[in-house]
Amino acid sequence: PPTLQRRKFLQTAGLVGTGVAITVLGGRLLESISDSSPPSTPNPGGSLQSFQFETVTVNERGEEIDRSNGQAQFFAEDLGNGITLEMVEIPGGTFTMGSSEDEPGRDGNESPQHQVTVPGFFMGRFQVTQAQYEAITGSNPSRFSGANRPVEQVSWNDAIEFCEKLSQRTGRAYRLPSESEWEYACRAGTTTPFHFWETITTDLANYNGSESVFGGEPIYRSEPRGEYRQQTIDVGSFLPNAFGLHDMHGNVWEWCQDVWHVNYNGAPTDGSAWVTGGGSNRRLLRGGSWVNFPRYCRSAIRDTNFPDYRVNSLGFRVVLSARTS
Repeated sequence: PPTLQRRKFLQTAGLVGTGVAITVLGGRLLESISDSSPPSTPNPGGSLQSFQFETVTVNERGEEIDRSNGQAQFFAEDLGNGITLEMVEIPGGTFTMGSSEDEPGRDGNESPQHQVTVPGFFMGRFQVTQAQYEAITGSNPSRFSGANRPVEQVSWNDAIEFCEKLSQRTGRAYRLPSESEWEYACRAGTTTPFHFWETITTDLANYNGSESVFGGEPIYRSEPRGEYRQQTIDVGSFLPNAFGLHDMHGNVWEWCQDVWHVNYNGAPTDGSAWVTGGGSNRRLLRGGSWVNFPRYCRSAIRDTNFPDYRVNSLGFRVVLSARTS
């Protein structure tokens, strides 16, 4: 496997709604999200509910430069015993996938940048929790115990099985996100390294913000060192992105549907998963985790492992395609 991927795993031993126009904030351009075909409720047994939230953006020193109010729509899937799964409506749109050549800390497998048009869909507001996983599968493999912590030590195969059982329980076709859906949802209209803009701090995400490991440093730009919690924490502990999604940077890596490809040459441009060619015996991971430095938690970062691989920094979240009729 690529040296970069081995290095990552060795460490383990305001744009919500429809018709969003191009926006300039803090001197940086946000990509437009044109929602010509808004997702419709996939028969959730009731109308969508609204929720409000705050988002922040920071400069390269990790200093807050803007704070905005946002609103999104969601429905709650009842898993029994008071446990619910909140699914947020993500408007369709077109975005630039991958990283630019001048992005600090980028990897070559994030090239070439390309335009992808993603249909509207629903995505888990949070990473799948231990309580949710146990409600569906009857088991909890996690090392770091806590009902509201993300489930971890789950393989790609485990995540697929969860989706299948959840679909059987609810009558709706839950699945893992495609890689392009994941990055589109993470960016939420931004083109910067993080949806928080220039960098992250440990007040914004759960990652290794203090300890040097294997010659690497826990600093991305000019932000101060933070803390290294050395474990997962409850989902939703930090502010969300502009779609209302939490923990898209850090906490646990998230499995995607796709097989591994070493770059984006020939990648789909319609938001679908890339499941042919490439390293068909390896699957995609996105987002970084509690054990990683900030460069490995960027919106564009990609990683891979075998579909039966389990470790305490791997989890997932689920998506649901919107009805087209």
